[in-house]
Amino acid sequence: MEYLGAHLAFKSRWHKTDEELCRHSMSFILHKAIRTDFFESYLYLLERHPLVKLYAMTSEVIHGEMQFYARARNFYKDVPATEDGMMGDFSELSDTDIESSRDFLRRFVGGPGKAGTDFALDCGSGIGRVSKNVLLPVFSNIELVDMMEPFLEEAQSYLDEEGDRVETLYCYSLQDFTPSIRKYDVIWIQWVSGYLTDKDLLDFLIRCRNALKYNGVIILKDNVARQGCILDPIDSCLIRNIHILRNLIEKSGMSILAEEQQPGFPELCIPIWMIAMQ
Repeated sequence: MEYLGAHLAFKSRWHKTDEELCRHSMSFILHKAIRTDFFESYLYLLERHPLVKLYAMTSEVIHGEMQFYARARNFYKDVPATEDGMMGDFSELSDTDIESSRDFLRRFVGGPGKAGTDFALDCGSGIGRVSKNVLLPVFSNIELVDMMEPFLEEAQSYLDEEGDRVETLYCYSLQDFTPSIRKYDVIWIQWVSGYLTDKDLLDFLIRCRNALKYNGVIILKDNVARQGCILDPIDSCLIRNIHILRNLIEKSGMSILAEEQQPGFPELCIPIWMIAMQ
């Protein structure tokens, strides 16, 4: 079942190949042999190399990397730089989200063998909702990175006096952003991993791993599909299941310290998971 999505993706593509091969009068026996060998080799790779599965599924779902990224940027051009905008009109869930994030973060900072509390990085920060309510109460200094300049401009007033402890605002898409080496105690990645292809997310996790201080931790919080991967056609966000995220984290060279599903959200909402790794 874990490989079904990728298998069906390739199977659907093969129907087109069937027609093209027949149109060119290829021998049916040769055609069948090629098809059999292809799927045997493909399934062999799926079972032993998870990224073959991941890249195949992502490519099938997003229908082109350039369009995938362009759709997301165009969507956020119309999103207001407000808490409602950051929460997608679910602002009534913001307090529940923040409380759970605070509780999860406390497990990994401020004690022997845990991450320090000097520097944090907020990835996909928006106007700084997570920075203001989760990171600034804990860390002496923070930095924000987001691809939308209007969000970062609003962050400077939204964070009020606490904004004095924001060292830098980076206006970058995460696929183009490289955090400073060995600078951060915690890197927080919330509701933004789905805007990266699997390859770009893997590369970004590796760059974040290299940006951690000793005992530093990366916390990823995002929507998680119940099965396979789903593309949200409205904002061009890819929703992966937990197995795909675990595979990417493993391939990045990190280990998962803890996982926890976000409590308190309506059952009709897509599940949200918090994953701590280092």
